[in-house]
Amino acid sequence: HRCARGGGVRFFSCSPRGGAPTARHALPRSPRASRAGLALTRVRRDPFSSPPDDALALIAAFRSPALDVVALTTTFGNVETVQATRNAFVLLQLMGASVPVAEGAHRALSGAPHRVADFVHGKDGLGDTGAVEDGPGEKEGVDAADFIAEAARAAPGTLSLLALGPLTNVARALARADDVATNLAEIVVLGGAFFRNGNVSPAAEANIRADPAAADAVFSSRARVRVVGLDVTHACRLTAAQLEGLGGTGGGPGAFASRISRFYLDYHRAAYAMDAVFLHDPTALAALVDPALFTWTEGAVVVAGDGVLAGATVIDQGEKVWAAQKNAATNPWVGRTPALVATQVDSEGVVALVLGLLGGKK
Repeated sequence: HRCARGGGVRFFSCSPRGGAPTARHALPRSPRASRAGLALTRVRRDPFSSPPDDALALIAAFRSPALDVVALTTTFGNVETVQATRNAFVLLQLMGASVPVAEGAHRALSGAPHRVADFVHGKDGLGDTGAVEDGPGEKEGVDAADFIAEAARAAPGTLSLLALGPLTNVARALARADDVATNLAEIVVLGGAFFRNGNVSPAAEANIRADPAAADAVFSSRARVRVVGLDVTHACRLTAAQLEGLGGTGGGPGAFASRISRFYLDYHRAAYAMDAVFLHDPTALAALVDPALFTWTEGAVVVAGDGVLAGATVIDQGEKVWAAQKNAATNPWVGRTPALVATQVDSEGVVALVLGLLGGKK
């Protein structure tokens, strides 16, 4: 399944044959490391607001020989959930694909109102290019959380979930039954800022900040989780020239990706004074396709729930044995399944992988 960032996408896929990445060091590179094993991918967007970088990731996923995208889910984020669902069908029509689309959460677990980042991605989540129409397609009759839970239980141990947005749907799915977490091969999360400032506040990254309680619920579950945050996504960029080059690939998905990214590029020029865009969602996709492009650190992760630090992500790197190490009542890290957090990335490798799937040039 596929979920999106702030209206994002999540992928289900077979786990890599080589197993989980080794903590604290990069995986050894082997021919098509971890790619050949990704035979079945369920894509779910959660939320699916389909901002341009989400759309780039989705296009790349459908074009990847390593992935078999079988479903999408949607939720709030960069656009409202209803718009996210509409965008999902637009992208499916673009790719000539027909997979289930399950609509998910409209608000965070707390019910609090959320921010719509239309100043980053446009009011329609696709750069206000007029690309969005009511495309053909009918959403599933079940909620996204139920869809995830049912898919995981139907194929235990074979599906990985790529979560590209707020984790509301994922947290709700994990709460459906105790075995949902262990039935998933892994969850790859786009979110967090562990060793740098966030992008919605100095403390927090957008996906985690959108629903801190949901994020903490996922990190405190028994699921195997890998996290791709701003620590690595800010190192992976497409230049204006590379985006323009996608438009010269003869139309189709490449030209569409170039067109919807212009609004996103203008935002980066104004906010970051750079003639390029961050590849947040495509970098998370790359971590699913080829985790050997990343260096991973293992540890329990906790998310701050409120106050000025709401949405902050902290990893216990195991540098000290805490006095309350065995007391879960006084140490919230106790008993958590360690997550693998990406700390370094082969950015040239990620960009090459993404451009290769989009049909562009380096």
